[in-house]
Amino acid sequence: MNRREFLKFTAVGLASSAIPAFSFGKKTKKPNIILMMTDDQGWGDVGFNGNTEISTPNLDGICSEGANLYHFFSGGPVCSPTRGTCLSGRHYFRYGIWQANSGRLPRQEYTLPQGLKDVGYQTGHFGKWHLGSPHPEYTGKGGGGSDQHLARPEWFGYDKYFVTHHSVKTWNPYGPDGSEIDSTDNPYWEDGKRVSERLTGDDSRIIMDRAIPFIEEAVKEQKPFFSVIWSHTPHGPLEAGPEYAKIYEAKGLDKGKVKYYGSITALDDQVGRLKKKLKELDQWDNTILWFCSDNGPAHDVRNGGYGSTGGMRGKKSYLFNGGVCVPAFLYWKGKVEAGSTIKTPMSTLDFLPTLFEATGAKMPDARPVDGENVLNIVSQKTNERKKPIPFRHKKLTAPCLALIDDKYKYYTNFDTDQPVGDLLYDIFADRAEEKNLIDKKPETAQKMRAYALEFLKSCEKSHSGLDYPKNSGYAPIGSFQDMANIPWDPNQKKKKKSGNKKQKKIKKRQKKTKKS
Repeated sequence: MNRREFLKFTAVGLASSAIPAFSFGKKTKKPNIILMMTDDQGWGDVGFNGNTEISTPNLDGICSEGANLYHFFSGGPVCSPTRGTCLSGRHYFRYGIWQANSGRLPRQEYTLPQGLKDVGYQTGHFGKWHLGSPHPEYTGKGGGGSDQHLARPEWFGYDKYFVTHHSVKTWNPYGPDGSEIDSTDNPYWEDGKRVSERLTGDDSRIIMDRAIPFIEEAVKEQKPFFSVIWSHTPHGPLEAGPEYAKIYEAKGLDKGKVKYYGSITALDDQVGRLKKKLKELDQWDNTILWFCSDNGPAHDVRNGGYGSTGGMRGKKSYLFNGGVCVPAFLYWKGKVEAGSTIKTPMSTLDFLPTLFEATGAKMPDARPVDGENVLNIVSQKTNERKKPIPFRHKKLTAPCLALIDDKYKYYTNFDTDQPVGDLLYDIFADRAEEKNLIDKKPETAQKMRAYALEFLKSCEKSHSGLDYPKNSGYAPIGSFQDMANIPWDPNQKKKKKSGNKKQKKIKKRQKKTKKS
């Protein structure tokens, strides 16, 4: 980050950067767009990143036709925050999605499907939602029983949707005959109605069964389509269908790996099915397919689990690379070089500004956008990004703020006025984040620290509602300061429940004292 960029940031906030336009001729047909995202899949859980145990031939094949995004980062280290960045291009601390099952995507956010719908796209969302209650009758976790937790997909520009709030079992999600759908608090909702049919077998297939007809209809109507396909695989509760389980049982693997690997291979088959259909419809060559995971693996193989970070430090819920550097590729014929590997850091924050530039969609106002238009990076016209990538998450046993700028990744909690105890790594030379450069690169750390402070100030303004029109009806959820001021002690452990109860009682007494 040079001085000019930093001064520009402090003056006008994190507005969209002006990157040279990636030109499409006026007569060029708009590309179809598919954003695919898996759930809790580690960087090392695919063949295209070197895994020889898990069979992912379709993902590997499409990656070979496009670019492997080697340093691609999920917007957050857990589910809901990342999903917010995918649709808004903005950091989740701007609108109060603090963590999974916390907050909701405000109706006032202008999203990727809204922008694309405004320039003629048919828009659909299939699979996991996890951005707030998808329906007023939803009663599961994160619902809160209040309208303030509502975030209905149709509010954000979707013509069609088929979603659950959070994860379901990856095989027979509602029992062998689907009858558990009647009693579950986490059903599939399709265009505002609770679904009760065609819900048996592999969950990735259940999702694709709805996504493909949407694509066929858009092609029939001769409209470009935007389809978000967010699988539940390989998030728990895990189960692999019999034919997929047999593949890994034959290798003598334990039950955990059989379920994990089997569910990923089942998903891979559905990716192959999608590609085959697009070819049949003569749409493959005009479709952008951007694939990634929402965060790192929940159960890292280094700690006796079965998900792989590829040797990187951390896992799901940590801001270290293992928690946010995820498997990703971009297929875009004619724009992205087949068989290439791009190592410039990118993020799910970049979806919106990149695809808006590619399609002619525009933001409605000058609200801060944290992602960057990376068209010139993916087309390899440059290998430098102009915006740092920010991260924030509450985790008592790890740093709660991180920032990537160029090849450096900086961690802090702002415990002091100076970066004492902070961390700095060269993630190109040290992906495992083992060599702290904080003492060798103090100026780099100070610049990144200054940027991070300004970023948080900008987020606080956004959270208060300043980005939205007056009288928009927006009401912030949670206290920004309560979530932003989080101490970090590497040796700290979670407080015992009894201690938490004691603290609650003290706070209760303090409130009563103030009232009296």
